[in-house]
Amino acid sequence: MIVIAHVSDTHFDGEDHATGRAKAVMDYIRGLAEPVDAIVVSGDITDHGSEAEYELAREVLSADVPVLIVPGNHDARSNFREVLLRKGFSDDPEGDDPTGTDSPINRVREVGGAVFLLCDSVIPGRDEGLLDDDTITWLDERLTEVSPEAPALICVHHPPVRLHDPFIDALGMRGADRLARVIEKHPRVAGVLCGHAHAAAATTFAGRPLLVAPGVVSTGLLPWEHGTASTELPPGLAFHVLDEENRLTTHYRVVLPGA
Repeated sequence: MIVIAHVSDTHFDGEDHATGRAKAVMDYIRGLAEPVDAIVVSGDITDHGSEAEYELAREVLSADVPVLIVPGNHDARSNFREVLLRKGFSDDPEGDDPTGTDSPINRVREVGGAVFLLCDSVIPGRDEGLLDDDTITWLDERLTEVSPEAPALICVHHPPVRLHDPFIDALGMRGADRLARVIEKHPRVAGVLCGHAHAAAATTFAGRPLLVAPGVVSTGLLPWEHGTASTELPPGLAFHVLDEENRLTTHYRVVLPGA
């Protein structure tokens, strides 16, 4: 059994609001009675993709357990690579492009016997997402290579399904059927972890759990709620428990800053 803390959409911008909320979530994780096995941060680490924002993210999101990160539509691949991967959280640069180009950042990490496929769904300059042909091929090949006994989790920013939030659904993943076909080929995929919605959600995709982390910087509101987003509601996170039967159980929590 492994336990994963899942946070998303920190949107570091140098301002106290985003920084304070991210610090509160990380302090909560660090203060747990027992440490988690890994922390997944599913994109939109920064708000503008600047080097200074990534330096702040690297400081606040650091932990004594593996921090597994994927980019989101607000991130910039060059600074993400330079600050977070080369100088920050990655001690396993497999799959990263050493030339620092703007190619997708796809990586594999193994933690506690589980394989994490960290996929880049960014379309540079656009808010909606896509796993391009190279990424789909890479994902299929990596899943073929890993041990049949090893559970696998796919981590990506953009949800590949409708969440019934019109704003987010308009900016979701394009071509999700190609990802579904890869997952259907590989029974070892235990689930998909994503962000982008700024709201906790749970559904299924390609017959597997699809789990969306709540937003740290803000909370997205649904059409039947008041407004479209709230910076007043507390930040949150998810705990995913992956057990010996390859079953994912998710617990959502909110964190009160300053508590």
